[in-house]
Amino acid sequence: MSTERLIGLAAAALTTVSFAPQVWRSWRSRDTRSTSLPMYAVFTVGVGLWLIYGLMLHDLPITLANAITLVLALAVLVLKLRYG
Repeated sequence: MSTERLIGLAAAALTTVSFAPQVWRSWRSRDTRSTSLPMYAVFTVGVGLWLIYGLMLHDLPITLANAITLVLALAVLVLKLRYG
């Protein structure tokens, strides 16, 4: 595996995993008052577009990271809409 691919996978893993604590905290506490609805809405659309871009390029790090991040961002967005 190339150095570029390894760097891409590492970056994708780290940026994707960074959303897990927010999802966990929001789900566990049902408290989303400090979460910005406009930010998560815009961010979720952006991640969806990155996912489409990764699919179009057949790029595994972009596709995988954004597919997982989209699920996590959608989870926070749904929790915000439900409990916010």
